[in-house]
Amino acid sequence: MINDIINGISVKLNEVFGSEHQIYKENIKQGLKEPCFNIVALEPTQTARLPNRYFRTYPFDIHYFPKSKTDAKTEMYEVAERLFIILEYIFVVDNLCKGNKMKFEIVDGVLHFFVNYDTFIKKPTVKTDHMSDLMVDSTLEV
Repeated sequence: MINDIINGISVKLNEVFGSEHQIYKENIKQGLKEPCFNIVALEPTQTARLPNRYFRTYPFDIHYFPKSKTDAKTEMYEVAERLFIILEYIFVVDNLCKGNKMKFEIVDGVLHFFVNYDTFIKKPTVKTDHMSDLMVDSTLEV
């Protein structure tokens, strides 16, 4: 599911920002080409709701490395405003998924845009055989 959400975010970023912005899904070791995005999954959580239903939260931090060196903050603020709009809904395996808890901050010249995608998961249940017969011995004394 995490990879499907990352792909959904990547598709949306590519639609809006085009091929001039590189989109990284893995750690960037060398050769960073700005402007670019890096999609990082944070710490997903799962909460049991019903016997076989679970609520999962998938938080993401989308890093944006600006191209401009002189107007970097202005560029990052503009990108952040656009991310609020475009990441509200993404397609994940042909289903629309809504982003929430969106916020951003700028740290060391990099925009960090945070968004959560929450969903319910239904796990298959294992069918078990019920007791077929019960024998009661009424001759026992208590």
